Amino acid sequence: MAMDEKTDNRRLDKWLWHTRFYKTRSLATAAINGGKVHLNAERVKPAHRVRVGDRLSLRLLGIVAEFEVLGLPLRRGPAAEAQSQFLETPASAERRAKLREQQRLARVSRPRPDARPDKRDRRRLMRLQRDQT
Repeated sequence: MAMDEKTDNRRLDKWLWHTRFYKTRSLATAAINGGKVHLNAERVKPAHRVRVGDRLSLRLLGIVAEFEVLGLPLRRGPAAEAQSQFLETPASAERRAKLREQQRLARVSRPRPDARPDKRDRRRLMRLQRDQT
C-alpha cells in the first residue's frame, strides 16, 4: 500500500526535474517559488503533489506554455522517456509557434552591421550611450 501512495503522486519540483523542464531540482524549486509555475491554475509550493491529469502552466523563456501530466516518472531518464510523461495543449503549442515565428521575423528584419565595431567605434557608442542617460 505504501508503494501505491508513492506512485500515484509526486512532488512538483521532482516531477519538473524528472521530466527535464529544469536542469536541477533547485532550479525547479526556484521557478516554483518565483511564481513561474502554476498547477491547475493555482500558485503552489515545491512540495505540492502532482497527479496524472493535472494541468501545469510554465513560463519558459518568457512564453507561457500549458501541459497536461500524463505520467509520473520514477527517475530522471532519457529525454524521450521524459517527453512521454506530459502533453502540451494544442492552444499552447499554437501560441508558442506563432511567437517563435514573430521572433524569427524580427531577427531577420533587424539591421545588422557588416563587421564588428572597432575600438574607435566602440568608444563612440559608449559616449553616445553615456550622453543619453
